[in-house]
Amino acid sequence: MTNLKQSFSFTPAQGVPPHVAPFSHATRFGNLLFVTGQMPTDPVTAKLVAGGVVAQAEQVRRNLEAVLAQFSLTLDDALMVRVYLTSFDDYAAFNAAYESWFHGPLPSRTCVGVTGLAVGALVEIDLIAGIPEKA
Repeated sequence: MTNLKQSFSFTPAQGVPPHVAPFSHATRFGNLLFVTGQMPTDPVTAKLVAGGVVAQAEQVRRNLEAVLAQFSLTLDDALMVRVYLTSFDDYAAFNAAYESWFHGPLPSRTCVGVTGLAVGALVEIDLIAGIPEKA
């Protein structure tokens, strides 16, 4: 039986921030892609981007897109998104930015309030994407 699980790690040259802990940037199982929670860190400097939750969320979006691009996917291929916010005071501002990230139907989503995130981030996002079968 073939192992259906494949794990992938990427580099800042591919637009993905470096690892800060032992994990893969993405794991593929069949036609599902599980993308590790992305932080609002710049891939080149590995430092937290300046600005509030919207600026940080936009960096997280770019980091997610960089991982998805390695599989010829976009955010529109996301099936499930999990958002972690350190303050629900940022909920409305985050939602306004988030909604603009998609061109088709929105994926399912969970948004969780947390007491803290790595590197002092205000937001972290992970997702599960579907990999379309080639015709």
